[in-house]
Parts: sequence; structure tokens; C-alpha cells
Amino acid sequence: MDSTDKTVPARKYTNVFTWYGYSEQVIQTRAAEIWDAIFTGPYKIYTEVPPDMAYIEDVGNADVRTEGMSYGMMLAVQYDRHDVFDKLWRWVMKYMYMPTGRHAHYFAWSVSPEGVKNADGPAPDGEEYFAMALFFASRRWDEGEGLYAYADHARDILRHCVHNGDTLPGLPMWERGNYLIKFIPEADFTDPSYHLPHFYTLFAEYADTQDRGFWQQAAAASRAYLVQAINPETGLNPEYSTYTGEPYLASPDHHFFFSDAYRTSLNVALDAEWWGSTPVLQDRLEKLQQFFSPDGPGNLGTVYAVDGEAQNQTVRHPAAVLATVAAASLAVPASDTSLYFVDMFWHRALETGSGRYYSNLLYAFSFLALSGRYRMF
Repeated sequence: MDSTDKTVPARKYTNVFTWYGYSEQVIQTRAAEIWDAIFTGPYKIYTEVPPDMAYIEDVGNADVRTEGMSYGMMLAVQYDRHDVFDKLWRWVMKYMYMPTGRHAHYFAWSVSPEGVKNADGPAPDGEEYFAMALFFASRRWDEGEGLYAYADHARDILRHCVHNGDTLPGLPMWERGNYLIKFIPEADFTDPSYHLPHFYTLFAEYADTQDRGFWQQAAAASRAYLVQAINPETGLNPEYSTYTGEPYLASPDHHFFFSDAYRTSLNVALDAEWWGSTPVLQDRLEKLQQFFSPDGPGNLGTVYAVDGEAQNQTVRHPAAVLATVAAASLAVPASDTSLYFVDMFWHRALETGSGRYYSNLLYAFSFLALSGRYRMF
């Protein structure tokens, strides 16, 4: 990645690894190794297919998800791999885009590797990542035409996310009354890890002029919501929650700190890096690291309720838990605890088993964040 990139605004990004003695050379080597592990190595999750397309596979579930495709596009922007970005985007538009039906202009959240849709509905985390990756692509590589008019496609995605059910047919992805993202368009609950105020702050600059006030409100609402959703004593958050932050009990097993929930600390830390920390959320990240520290009650391999009560379950994605807890070090004061997790993460290999799709993508984003390589364009 080129240190002279036209990042916005002009700034120097925090490289936590250098705080703790890692050289820029070894950090750059590790960054390249992570790309190779995901995209080219023997345990890769990236596959190229004719004609000049590619997909990211959830190898544990044998499907292709908007989550993974949008993550892959974001990684391609951050690593300056225009070729990979376009191959993924072509696959998305050919096989995931829904031009008609009740979810027209959204993307089917699960599709087979052969391109057969497994679902006729979207998952909003995919749409918001697609939009941000496309805006960044437009600014990093400039606009093309048609499929490669990246910013036009990003604005179209966000237009439908906000206005479906209003000025456009369908259902919106944000709850209009509170500016919070839904779990799915039909839902009346949310997922804390879907809340990306650092993206919404940029949407307020890049989206349709008429919607920029909406995105400013959405950023503020999500930051306030996250204060409620993350437990003030443990730093844990549920996988799904009500709009007021309580664990969503109507969906069995999704009210624990599990799976989706791991992403939240990474998102909060990146928001703090890009736009400045919220003191209460910084405290939540410190509590999370204290909970899992050697002196704390938590174990990275165990599933917990948000109040810290251990469940009789083990985590499915151990590298993801460690990576995202370590990512919190980007937004907390340097300490023995933050050093412990950064060092532990540095020495943790990527996963090679059936759960490597989710774990290794979060590993990659956490590494980019901690090394100052997760940038705005």
C-alpha cells in the first residue's frame, strides 16, 4: 500500500504495532502475508471464475455472502488491488443483485458458488460495506462508466436503503424513527456489529445531497446506541439487540457475545481512529480488554452473556475474538493490557479450518486498523 494515497482528510494514521517495537518492515511483510493467506494461499477463500470474475466463499457453509464479498472489496481498496475489486464487483452484480421483487435494488445475502441465489432477501451489513467500498474505489482509482461508475452505484444503494417504502417501493434498511440500522428490512431489532458510524459520517459527505442530514443523524444515533448496547462492566455486547440496546431474547442464542458481536469492538475502535473517541465508548473498550485479560474473569475461548456469565459453549472463531479484542488497543491508552493483546494477536496465526472465512477476514481488518492501514479515501 502506498503511503502517499489520497486519504481524506489528510492525516497520519496510528500504527499501534510500532508503539510496541515492531518495525515497519516486518509490519509490511505481515500485511502482505495476510493478503496472500486470504486470496492466493493453500487455505484461500477467494476463487476466480470466467469471465474475469471472482468470489469470496464462506467455506464452512459453502456459500457466497454479501458480507464476505463486500469485505473482500474493502480489502481490495485498502491493498490497492483494483483488479481484484472489479472481479468481485462483477460477480456481485451478476449473481447477487436483485433488479425486481420486494427487495429490488438490494443484494441477495447468500448465493451458491455457482451463482444460484439461496435467499431472496438482503443483509444490511453487506449494503453498507458495498457502498463504502465503492465510494473509496471511486476516490482511489477514479470513476469509470456503467458498472465502474462506482460512486453512482454507491449512492444508488444508499438511496434505496433510506427511501424504500417511502419514495421508492420496498422496505428501508434503516428505521426512520430512530435512524438505526435494522437486522433485515422486515425486522424491528438490530445488530450492534452493523452499526458503522465511521462510515455514516462519510456517507454524509458522499451520498445524495438530500440524504446527507439523514446520515449525520444516523452516525450520532449509532454512537449513542452503542453506549447502551455494550455492557458498562464487561464491555461485551449481544449479537442481536433491541433498538434500546438490550439483548434480543426472541432469537435463541443470539443474545450472547458471540459471532457477529465480535466485530463491534473493531468498529468502535476504527470510529475513534477516524473521527475521535467517545469517552464512554473508549471506557467500554477498556472494560472489554480487562474482562479478557489474564487478571480478568473471561476466557477468549468461551461464550458469554453480556453480563459476563459463562455459557456452556466454546467460540467458533477464536482468531476473530482475539483479533477484535486486540483491535480495541487502537482506541485505548497504551497499557500492559493493550500490549498483552497486541502481542498475543501478532503471534496468532490465521485459521486454516472450516471457520477461516469469518475469522481471517476479521483478522485482516483488525491488522489493517492496528497498523494504520485501514484508511479513508
